[in-house]
Amino acid sequence: MLPVVTADEMRALDGATIARLGIPGFTLMETAGRAVAAAALAMLGSARASVVVVCGPGNNGGDGYVVARVLRARSVDATVVLTAPREKVQGDARAHLATYEAAGGAVVEVATAPDVRGTSSSARAVTIAEAAALVGAADLVVDALFGIGPVRPLTGDLATIVHAINRGPQILAVDIPSGLDADTGASAGASVRATRTIAMAAHKVAHVSSPGFAACGEVEVAEIGIPVANAHAGLVERADVVRWLPRPTPLDHKGKRGHVLVVSGAPEMRGAGRLSALGALRAGAGLVTLAGDGEVDAPDSVMTTHFTPDALQDVVVIGPGLGQRDEARARVAAVLASGVPAVLDADALNLVTPALLAAAVGPVVITPHPGEAARLLGISTQDIERDRMAAVRTLARATRVVVVLKGARTLICDGTRDATEPAFVAINPTGSPALATAGSGDVLAGVIGALLAQDVAGGGGQHGAAGSAAFVAACAGSYVHGAAGATLAQAYGRGTISSDLPEAIAREIAALTELQVPAVNGR
Repeated sequence: MLPVVTADEMRALDGATIARLGIPGFTLMETAGRAVAAAALAMLGSARASVVVVCGPGNNGGDGYVVARVLRARSVDATVVLTAPREKVQGDARAHLATYEAAGGAVVEVATAPDVRGTSSSARAVTIAEAAALVGAADLVVDALFGIGPVRPLTGDLATIVHAINRGPQILAVDIPSGLDADTGASAGASVRATRTIAMAAHKVAHVSSPGFAACGEVEVAEIGIPVANAHAGLVERADVVRWLPRPTPLDHKGKRGHVLVVSGAPEMRGAGRLSALGALRAGAGLVTLAGDGEVDAPDSVMTTHFTPDALQDVVVIGPGLGQRDEARARVAAVLASGVPAVLDADALNLVTPALLAAAVGPVVITPHPGEAARLLGISTQDIERDRMAAVRTLARATRVVVVLKGARTLICDGTRDATEPAFVAINPTGSPALATAGSGDVLAGVIGALLAQDVAGGGGQHGAAGSAAFVAACAGSYVHGAAGATLAQAYGRGTISSDLPEAIAREIAALTELQVPAVNGR
């Protein structure tokens, strides 16, 4: 996984690089600025059009001065717009501002009213309206206003500048779009919506999680000489999933691929259980049984039964179409007490408490959407969405299970790990708005159950240092589910329905494991 860090972690890494490795802050700033300048040149292509670099008073602005200087050296018409009083530019940023001006760079300073601050001989003062017009007319705007420092709402003149930036045809953000909280991706005021973002040294939480990722555009990490280790969050990569997925072998049989029992229940909601069962089959489970009340119907490939505690298999998926009657509550309790690995979704999440989950005998994965997570924690859905990373960690710790917090950029947290450090959170990069349709979560529960069953039946070994088998199944299942949704979106857009997903998931898994099928008879 790619490391994902908080603002405090990044500041500590930056400080350690300067103090322990002896790389000066001035040099780090030069390297960062050059990386952004290279991205700007790529965005401009063969055109050498106008670029405005909007700089704030801090180190982010310092990077911006380097960007403008490098672009001007490449014959690009680049101008710096300084939005803070010149005297507030200090340290390495001030040194780079001086270097930029010594090289002949132009600075436009936004005047205050009354404008009592001086400008250098190479700068000119303009009104906020003039500055906004200059920014809005650029072919490319580089946002070097604010970095990962404490976020305050951008209002007044700063909001005017931000709105002007957002009118640009191409917007390149330095480290993080200004106005976003690096740790939550939230914005309390105006914020930049970038075409592309160059993240320094590592992804920040806002780059890869909701809602921040939607404002970052394409994100590229620039290696600027800061080693990144021991992060408490990570972005799942395709290579991770290839390594985790069960590998086909010539000696496979259905017993080695696991048996998933999907516990539905309510006859009037049987479709949800069928979707989970199909998701489990298409994700590679050797056997799938759908249990429910009354007459249980299912596709030919799915076996059917009535629920009894004796019917439990390698893995149980319980909740889709379960209902919330007393019988349903008893079934959830029986599953949790059995020690059989379980995936809880939908109605099952409305029948448990954190204490009941924490007392489960076997491995458990829960797959709440924000509303279900809010009920389990006794807070509002808005509280969950305000800081999804904190919410998933809190829920995982309270329940001692693997939590899959669904939504744009699903988060997976293993509450069974050592509690001496912040619980590790995996961030799933795949998905599509096309998945916002009834039943897609039911399919996901079946997929996670199938991957976990294959690990159980096959003797494990697919997860290793990544974490528990349940955690790895949740990460891999979320990835292929999201990838399938993105593929379907290209064909059906908002017309994608949940019954489309199982076959699309099978195709995604086949593509990911294709190169790992062992050769037979030397061929």
